[in-house]
This record gives sequence, C-alpha cells and structure tokens, in this order.
Amino acid sequence: MAKQISIITFTGRLGNLIGYRRNGKHFLRSMPSYVRQTVATRRAAQRFGVASKKGALIRSAFSGRLDAGCDSGHINRLTSALIPATGNNIRSITGFRFNRHTGTDRFLIHAPRLSHDGILYISPQALPACKGINSLEIKVIAARIHFATHQVVGTESAVLIVKTGEDFKGAACNVDVPGKGTLIVVLQVRGIQEHVPSCNTKYFAADIIAAEPPQPLPEILHKQICPELPRLKLLSEKIPAAASVQLLLPVIQRE
Repeated sequence: MAKQISIITFTGRLGNLIGYRRNGKHFLRSMPSYVRQTVATRRAAQRFGVASKKGALIRSAFSGRLDAGCDSGHINRLTSALIPATGNNIRSITGFRFNRHTGTDRFLIHAPRLSHDGILYISPQALPACKGINSLEIKVIAARIHFATHQVVGTESAVLIVKTGEDFKGAACNVDVPGKGTLIVVLQVRGIQEHVPSCNTKYFAADIIAAEPPQPLPEILHKQICPELPRLKLLSEKIPAAASVQLLLPVIQRE
C-alpha cells in the first residue's frame, strides 16, 4: 500500500487505483488485474443475487401495507432468510420478523393456521393484558408474487380490532389472492392506546406466517369459512389511526 501525501486526497476508485482511509490517514492500492473465483464462490454469488431480487420483490409487495417501520436490519435479514429459497424452498422464510424486537407470539399464544383452501384461521384464545394498551389491531396482509416474471400479482389486507385482557372468540379470513405465483401472508399486530396506535416497538409485530408455492386447490373446498367465526374485513385503504374498538364484521370485500 502507498500513503497519500498530496493536499487533495480521495477515497474510492480512480483509474486502476483505489483510495481508502484507515486510522485517519489516506492510502492507495492498485486494483487486482484478475479476480479468481472458485465454483463455490460463483454459486454463492448467484444465490445471493437471486435472494436479493426476491427480497426486493417481497418488500415492494408489503411496504405500502405495513403500518409501522421495520427495524434497520430487516433488508439484510430477509435476504439471508431467502438464500435457501433459491432452491425453491420458499417456506424457509416462514416466521421471518420485519420487527426483530417483537413477534406476533407476544400477543397471540396460538399461532394462526392456513388451510389448504386459502382460509386463515385465528384460534379462540385469551389475549394478554399489556400495560397502557387497551386493544390490539390484528391485520392480515396477503400477496401473490410471481417470482419467475418478477411481478406482484395482487395484494389484499384485512383488519380486526379486539380488546386486550379478554377472551378472543377467533376469526377467519380468506387470503387466497387470485392469480398465479407464490402466496405470502404477513400477520401484523399493533397495540392501541386510547384509539391511537402505540409507537413503542414492543407493541408492534409483523411476521411472515405462511409462504406457499403455487399449487392446485380443490374447488369443492375453496373459500369455505366456518360460519361461527367472525371474518376479517378486507381493506382497500390504510386503517385510520383512531379506529373503533369493535369487531369489523361480517362481509369480506376484495379490493
């Protein structure tokens, strides 16, 4: 390496030279004339590139629907979670948290279940009491993504608001977004304090709870929902900040 002693110093590439700074001093080094890559490093680079593209597509599908900021490292974490999916194991991202500080299991002891006919069931359960939180906003966001054509085919969302510290009677939501491609479902839970969503990251969770590759669904079972369960209402716009603390029933309307 060579030390930069001129009045004007630089960092970055300049011709075949690279300027960089270390311990407050500027140095130079020449670019290598040849970069040797093994078969393993080429494959790793390809997997990383595919995972990065898939991650960007997933973020674009959900970024406009999530109602709170993700943590600063969620992009790198999502890419890492998608690397196994370069072998078409898209289910490997199930359980991914957009907010690594809090998961939906903090609020829902029994995890939601996605049936084969595209219905998401949230089991009846007792909701935990949270200090300063009067109710929970439960939001389901479903997106159909065609990775081969790099397109978000469709995105839909549904919302339900329930009181904390009480027994939740359960709910059901049709998340089978029409079209071809992979179905990815995100569950978002926010704490509500006096009709206003909390800004505390402890009371916001957004997890990928299902990632299903395209598969034929039997028509006889398609879109059958248990009548005794309330249905989440699909939204065409963002939830107002001061939402009423009531169940939103009963008709599901697509965007």
